[in-house]
Amino acid sequence: MSVIRDNFVPAAITRSHALTDYNLLNDINKVHEFRQKTILSDETLTKDEKIEAIKWLNKEYDQEKILKNSGKKRICENCNQKCLGNDNIDILIRKCQLETLHPQMITEWIPYNNLQNIKCLTKDGYSEIYTADWVGGSYEEWDSNNQQLKRVERPGIQNQIMKVVLKKLENIESANQSWFDEAKSHLAISNKHSDIVQCYGLTQDISNKNYMLVMDLMDIDLRKYLQQNRDKLTWKQKINITFEIIRALYFIHKENAIHKNLHSGNILYSQLYDHWFISDLGFSGSVNKPQNSIYGNLPYIAPEVIKEKEYTFKSDIYSIGMLMWEISSGLSPFMNYGHNYNLAFNIIDGMRPKVILKAPVEYKNLMEQCWDANPSKRPDLFTLMKKIREMNLHYQGITDDSVKSEMYNNTKLNKANSMNSKLFASKIYRFENLPEPKNATEEESRAFYDKLCDYNSDDSNKSNKSISKINNILKSKNKKLSKIFKKLQIKNDVKNDDDNKNETKQQTKESDFGEEVYNNPHG
Repeated sequence: MSVIRDNFVPAAITRSHALTDYNLLNDINKVHEFRQKTILSDETLTKDEKIEAIKWLNKEYDQEKILKNSGKKRICENCNQKCLGNDNIDILIRKCQLETLHPQMITEWIPYNNLQNIKCLTKDGYSEIYTADWVGGSYEEWDSNNQQLKRVERPGIQNQIMKVVLKKLENIESANQSWFDEAKSHLAISNKHSDIVQCYGLTQDISNKNYMLVMDLMDIDLRKYLQQNRDKLTWKQKINITFEIIRALYFIHKENAIHKNLHSGNILYSQLYDHWFISDLGFSGSVNKPQNSIYGNLPYIAPEVIKEKEYTFKSDIYSIGMLMWEISSGLSPFMNYGHNYNLAFNIIDGMRPKVILKAPVEYKNLMEQCWDANPSKRPDLFTLMKKIREMNLHYQGITDDSVKSEMYNNTKLNKANSMNSKLFASKIYRFENLPEPKNATEEESRAFYDKLCDYNSDDSNKSNKSISKINNILKSKNKKLSKIFKKLQIKNDVKNDDDNKNETKQQTKESDFGEEVYNNPHG
């Protein structure tokens, strides 16, 4: 009886991808042949695991041939069936079905009655997410004998159950045609490229008539993963994570789409595939966003977007720069700051997180290019992909022992991992009277970093009031914080009261956690 060990096949597939040199292997046939040889020569795999890995590669190869228009296409019989949503939803699903590359990637209308054991996973801002069991599951293959699609089947199991995520969509009934056009484009992309979290289709909650996306269930997001593994990751692992994120974004940009809301909360990891995926493509925020506003997670939003409210390919590159810093440090950018006008002003004024001391020079340089205030000075995705691939190839050839992680030791920052998760949620922002974006000089950067350590206030009365307020906050939140620490398995040393006062003073201005629209205080 064959035994295929968990994660060994996905890890081998990931290695074959990482070792692929597209400069030498310039067509899909050569790429496929190279990856097959890589798998067959992999001494960590058993014979059965190699056979399973080759099956995976063959599925990828078939998909690539369709992408290159070199494979046989057939019209899905689902395209002739009436969906149960409204007319616009029906048209949206049919258009996606016409661009389906593989039975497993078909977008369909999923009856709500087929979803069981629905549980709320998170509610914050405009994000409302549930987990569910999908009875029957997705399509798996085309039955050429019966000329029909077959759903997932397992020997001895009737009514196969598939774990999925449900994401509520806001105000679809009032969405305009441009929203549906963008949704169709993004659904097609997510079901065309394996680096994007797959969307199986749409459903409608029969109790409140809300429409929901039905998506693949991942294990953890990047933010939580870094919190749990901050002191364990090697640079080899960090650079591979960065590579997989950039590769996913590369395929999005290649389809002439912009993500618009890249942050560590929608970079998701699958333990089954041992792979990182980008999520929330095109379905972030409210359908009816107020005029002159932006939606996103403020530390990751490019300064020109904060200023001009217009997204470009280069604004996604800025977000990559912030993600690179987060991966390198294990910390969330600007986590000691409220997401408000002051932070927006400082970002436009050139404020960036302090680069960790032990970051590889080539990684540091690439990161700083990505977050340059001038979009024209940021690399395009092709250049970025080329550089990070070369870096990843180099590090994948190095043993783990020789690339042990050198972490930036800052206990004050580390404690802020316990901050309220609402601070990290995407929101609508409306800012006015902002200057033109610029890069900070070295002197300005030094002054900013020095200010982080200077907690003395010229106004002693104001300081005492702030400290008193902080103490009250800390007392009331003590039990809640301890639960968060336990859940995330974060082991932090307890500092004395003075340290608590000093660190938290930066957060005292943040009194509007519950607000979802942040306005300019001067406008």
